[in-house]
Amino acid sequence: MKSLDSKLAEVKASPASRAFIIADAKDADMAFGVRATGPRTYLSACGARPAQFSPEVWTREEFGYRNLPEFLDIIREVVHQGLVDIMLMSASVNDQLTIREGLFRNSPVTPAARANDATDVWAARHGRYLQQPAQPFRTATIDHIQCGSVTCPRDGSAFPGANLGLYSVTFLNDIDCDRRTLEAFKAFREEAERKQFRYFLEVFDPNVDSGISPHQLGEFINDSIVRTLAGVPKAGRPLFLKIVYHGPRAMEELVQYDPDMVVGILGGSAGTTYDAFKLIHDAQKYGARVALFGRKINRAEHQLAFIEMLRLVTDGRLSPEEAVRAYHGVLQAKGIPPRLPLDQDLQLTDLSMSYDTTSRTVVRVPAPPPSPPPAPDRTPAAPAPRPPTWPTLANGRPDFERMTPAQRLAFDQARLTRRYG
Repeated sequence: MKSLDSKLAEVKASPASRAFIIADAKDADMAFGVRATGPRTYLSACGARPAQFSPEVWTREEFGYRNLPEFLDIIREVVHQGLVDIMLMSASVNDQLTIREGLFRNSPVTPAARANDATDVWAARHGRYLQQPAQPFRTATIDHIQCGSVTCPRDGSAFPGANLGLYSVTFLNDIDCDRRTLEAFKAFREEAERKQFRYFLEVFDPNVDSGISPHQLGEFINDSIVRTLAGVPKAGRPLFLKIVYHGPRAMEELVQYDPDMVVGILGGSAGTTYDAFKLIHDAQKYGARVALFGRKINRAEHQLAFIEMLRLVTDGRLSPEEAVRAYHGVLQAKGIPPRLPLDQDLQLTDLSMSYDTTSRTVVRVPAPPPSPPPAPDRTPAAPAPRPPTWPTLANGRPDFERMTPAQRLAFDQARLTRRYG
């Protein structure tokens, strides 16, 4: 049995259980595109994967982000570690790792795929989608997630792909927008029930001005969830919820309303290490039983150590403060420089963790991953005065079109010598 199923059964059998579900969200390629893989400050034990960059454009270090093969290596590594309960992926990554490789076949980790990608996660660089009211949209199909083909055989045998998906909705307090969102959700639910596809429901805060004050937003979201699911029988309900953490009152209100409703939180922006550990600790304290962290894990200096600390916090073995110190101890032992010094990394900075309802802001799709440091001037210097030389343009810059292979090699060697000494 997968750890997800055993923990869900335990939570429903005993509300006092400490069983806690941790999901790693590696589906950001359906939102951020090229930047979704995260900075190359952390790679799996497999190390770097080959990548081709033209030296007159940039070096791989200047580019800054992992390529997809390096990203897949990290997913494999996290799955083999076995401390998360769910690995959430895009449909294409699910096809590669779940269906073609069978990565989860003998693993306690449950594969899942993002089942829809509404417009409020379209975080393309220079785009304006995030500033416009969310519209429902689905790229992935249930059949492609389950089987990797447009039509999935339904002969009673196990699906080779993921049979769990994340479906997200965004309530805007606008009757036309919210009706369209709920109609799309209804169509998905009915298809999922017919195809025996399990899902969990992500409820985002409004991504545009809703006319609701920040300190009332948790109540609006809670009421919207209860109202939406009141018309859904057990066969069509989500396994659990994933919502923004609006503080203890909002969490307890939703949890106590229906003990059979398993409530989880989303991680939000990367923030400090203490932000992450404090968030999961407090959400669990006030009734959450699931946490789905994306950027908080993906931007960690050492993802496996970060996940282990999350698990130690939810198991009650470390406090958030102790976990931050222990995590920094691991980084020091491995010779990995932290993003922030310990005293700064122990600060609470995420506004979604502020319980002061007069200052909390609406938390929506968090800021995109930070761009790598600005690239240095890439203008090649004048050719070296000693042979071998290479052809140049009238302005003195190298003429790459007329270079022979030997001249190109000489240019690259001289360039690297100038840069790294």
